[in-house]
Amino acid sequence: MDDGLVLRDIHLSSAPPWWPPAPGWWWLAAALLLLVAGLVAWRLHRLQRRRKLMAFFDAETAAADPAGTVAAISSLLRRAARRREPDGDRLEGDAWLAFLDQGQDPPRFDGVRGELLLDGAYRPQPDPGAVADLRLAARARFVEWMDRR
Repeated sequence: MDDGLVLRDIHLSSAPPWWPPAPGWWWLAAALLLLVAGLVAWRLHRLQRRRKLMAFFDAETAAADPAGTVAAISSLLRRAARRREPDGDRLEGDAWLAFLDQGQDPPRFDGVRGELLLDGAYRPQPDPGAVADLRLAARARFVEWMDRR
């Protein structure tokens, strides 16, 4: 049965080169690049918004006397509370402090800070150091509440 027909082996084509990648890979890279650029832009916008909120809080609470500062802090916190919950600004006493401390571990407005926030605007001479401490805690809470959508 030898008719003299000689068959050669089957030769596979060579693998395609990795460069340049297929158009689908270019599209995927462009989509990922756009996603990363969008995330960075969103993050920068959020940081800028937080800075503006902090500057606003600092400007509004820059009263000449500590009692005026505490009154301004209380007013701003109530405005922020209204944004978070419509009836949040109407709370009083311990309910108000508990509302301020919701989700905080450790609580920021218990003890001296809470007492100062509740009646510091009516004291003749609040401690400036305690007011500065309250201001930091209140600013963090104000920015947190105002930054949420």
